[in-house]
Amino acid sequence: MEPAATTEIEALPLEELPDGSMRLVPAGMHTVGLYHCQGRLHAIEDRCTHDDGPLCEGEWDCEACEVVCPRHGARFDLRTGTALSLPAYLPVATYPVRVRDDGMIVIDVGSPSQTP
Repeated sequence: MEPAATTEIEALPLEELPDGSMRLVPAGMHTVGLYHCQGRLHAIEDRCTHDDGPLCEGEWDCEACEVVCPRHGARFDLRTGTALSLPAYLPVATYPVRVRDDGMIVIDVGSPSQTP
């Protein structure tokens, strides 16, 4: 019997992602935006549900935990993936994030909590 394939990816050490910062993390065929927002870590797929364009290259508001699509201005909640403004109305995929005992941030890309 073969071991189960892991869906977790190592992103970076927590010490390299201070509160109020963001990193793009390669995740196979996709990219994930990893945000450190008000002391919590959030991971979302780097894909606006309005037109499949890159989402995480847009500006984001750390206090509100929201990202703004750079193409057409749709806003998304980083905690839930919920689309907050038009032209997007479908949620973006979000992923569970944890910090291992060694300080490495790990994203479980096999378990999206929203599937547009």
